[in-house]
Amino acid sequence: MDTLETSKIIENVSKQEIDTTIHRRQTRPVKVGNITIGGGFPIVVQSMINEDTLDVESSVNAIRKLHEIGCEIVRVTVPSMAHARALAEIKQRLSQVYQPVPLVADVHHNGLKIALEVAKHVDKVRINPGLYVFEKHNIDRDGYSQKEFEEIGEKIRKTLEPLIISLRDQGKAMRIGVNHGSLAERMLFTYGDTPLGMVESALEFIRICESLEFYNIVVSLKASRVPTMLAAYRLMVQRMNELGMDYPLHLGVTEAGDGEYGRIKSTAGIATLLAESIGDTLRVSLTESPEKEIPVCYGILQSLGLRKTMVEYIACPSCGRTLFNLENVLHKVRNATQHLTGLDIAVMGCIVNGPGEMADADYGYVGKQAGYISLYRGQEEIKKVPEDKGVEELIKLIKEDGRWIEP
Repeated sequence: MDTLETSKIIENVSKQEIDTTIHRRQTRPVKVGNITIGGGFPIVVQSMINEDTLDVESSVNAIRKLHEIGCEIVRVTVPSMAHARALAEIKQRLSQVYQPVPLVADVHHNGLKIALEVAKHVDKVRINPGLYVFEKHNIDRDGYSQKEFEEIGEKIRKTLEPLIISLRDQGKAMRIGVNHGSLAERMLFTYGDTPLGMVESALEFIRICESLEFYNIVVSLKASRVPTMLAAYRLMVQRMNELGMDYPLHLGVTEAGDGEYGRIKSTAGIATLLAESIGDTLRVSLTESPEKEIPVCYGILQSLGLRKTMVEYIACPSCGRTLFNLENVLHKVRNATQHLTGLDIAVMGCIVNGPGEMADADYGYVGKQAGYISLYRGQEEIKKVPEDKGVEELIKLIKEDGRWIEP
């Protein structure tokens, strides 16, 4: 490439701003207890307990455990009136033995009475449009007339209206949580088992809320297949933009499974949308204990630069030039420093790429010659120490800078 062509490229690039920051879609703020979703507030991490809410003590302990490790909103299920009433005791007990925690209640299957009761005790009620007013399946049906479609819509409105008014008057919130696997029959016949059906299902409920001047709404459109989930959220944003709506979105891949693939699947869906500026709160749904979801949530947010809640480790993959066992050293450094917040620490195997690749790190641990490592503060080499003293000297350097806290 000649110098003239190179100069033109540089000139063209310099005229454009190269922005590496994710700028989030502007949404309205929705209060859920002492947490705000949307409105430019930090993306909120959620999870859900597995305990039967009739067991008050176990539920309180599970909620507290999640909250203590960073879950900011906790969801519970309320399949009966007894469960709904138990939420009052759970809420009270949390305040007595711990602190208030923002709670969301799941309501399904013709749940108006349950929803009205639980709305007194929690901060947000989640309803699934496909199940809230259950439409009995008719195997002989081959479609819905416009009149039938509207009649069922009116039935939904009458059933939903008391809950909306209750939440509106209490200053509480609602999540309209559409699931791809539980669309109402009417939506399936009209729009198919598609992202469009999911979006139209959500919009129907939003319009009912808006007609009653209720706007404390969060929307989710979850699917177990990542491409379907992505298409639904993208279409929802498009439709809301067309309609002048600015409701925050709750992201998640439902029924993602467990283990490595469950984490990869959730990350593929959630991170893709966050990178497109879409999303205000999230849950990683794993078939594991709920507390295992929280590190994945924070890992997604930190990797995208949206929240910083832990140390960012920069480490090369190792090669023939590496002068120490990189995997072991990284584990030692991580074990010694993982309780710190907001630091970037690089562990690099050799001097060839080390200083350049770790240029943005606060501290660097670099193999410079056999048996020795060099410690860096930013891009400045501070000292060379024996390898067996490396982690100890790194901690000493962080302490000298006043950035150390005891575990």
